[in-house]
Amino acid sequence: MKEKKSGGALLGAAFLMATSAIGPGFLTQTAQFTGTHKGSFGFVILVSIILAAIAQVNIWRVLCVSGLRGQDVANKVLPGLGYFVAFMVALGGLAFNIGNVGGGALGFNTLLGIPTQVGCALAGIIAIAVFLVKNAKSAMDTLAKVLGGIMIVVIFGIIIVVKPPVGDALKNTFVPSAGVPNLVPAIITLLGGTVGGYITFSGAHRLIDGGVTGEENLKEINKSSLMGMGIATIVRIFLFLAVLGVVTKLAEGVTLDASNPAADAFRLGAGELGYRFAGLVLLCAAITSIIGAAYTSVSFLKTFHPAIDKNENWVIIGFIAVSTVIMILLGQPAKLLVLAGALNGLILPITLGICLIAAKKKSIMGEKYSHPAILLVLGAIVVVISAYLGITTFMSNMGKLF
Repeated sequence: MKEKKSGGALLGAAFLMATSAIGPGFLTQTAQFTGTHKGSFGFVILVSIILAAIAQVNIWRVLCVSGLRGQDVANKVLPGLGYFVAFMVALGGLAFNIGNVGGGALGFNTLLGIPTQVGCALAGIIAIAVFLVKNAKSAMDTLAKVLGGIMIVVIFGIIIVVKPPVGDALKNTFVPSAGVPNLVPAIITLLGGTVGGYITFSGAHRLIDGGVTGEENLKEINKSSLMGMGIATIVRIFLFLAVLGVVTKLAEGVTLDASNPAADAFRLGAGELGYRFAGLVLLCAAITSIIGAAYTSVSFLKTFHPAIDKNENWVIIGFIAVSTVIMILLGQPAKLLVLAGALNGLILPITLGICLIAAKKKSIMGEKYSHPAILLVLGAIVVVISAYLGITTFMSNMGKLF
């Protein structure tokens, strides 16, 4: 029996999607791009939000109304395609999880001065502990909400201290002084970082696991989807304003430390305490992303064998353990990250395209469901844009491998 839920499950799915998107890479990208583009980065955020929201609402509606995970929808559209999608998502999830573990180590180092390898182990252990408790999914929801809330409060505190030029940011959000063509690479990066790879599926798969499926729950599905986008957007805007308040006051030619730009901005804006708080934000972002990437990647692997579904928590623990051990022993393996980056750019156009085809199939969606025409049209536009960008990225990255 399908259960209609509100509150806990919906907010849990929203925070899981948002905190999966808000990883160490998200923080680094936002700080770097704000340092480069100043107030014009507001325009990048605006465009990426619109494109990401279109993709997100389309995918969540199709998956949750049908009650089928991404790979199962793909297999119904074209038998065997789901296995290919599952492989791409899981490979990307593993590669990015190695980076998330590294981000956790950077967070521990910035916050408490803990050595990198010890920090990697601690980040992995904390994430694994979540899946050792009896009700792991509820623990995962709670942790995502708590750590997501901490990030929002801490970054808002930094905004109050640094007093960013909000008027200038608002003006540049709609009329960017940097020029739109110069902002395209940042838009591509942000779109991938907000709904690329496993990220957009994390919340939808969590709703399916929670029983929030079927057309009768459409209102709750849309609400949770937009909440997830909203939370990720709030963190992005807050971080943009916090870093903008610092970089606008920097002397000509002075740039943020490329190895940890968010922490450097917080240090310049709020001293040593700001630097430590940056470590806390980085740590929260890393832990929630490790959990989100592992949970979602394994949810795609359930199709391969019933034993994976039956022992889901142990498979997730194994996934986190492998990511942690690789990071400790090898660091971030360059070729794996390049390959995952190449594949990651193709996941959004393929999976969104599959969902748009599925949306018109009554055998998948049911006899009564009608997908809004405006979502189909806008979704098709995002597929074309993301496919072009994804193929360009794929060719560029594959060139680095050979």
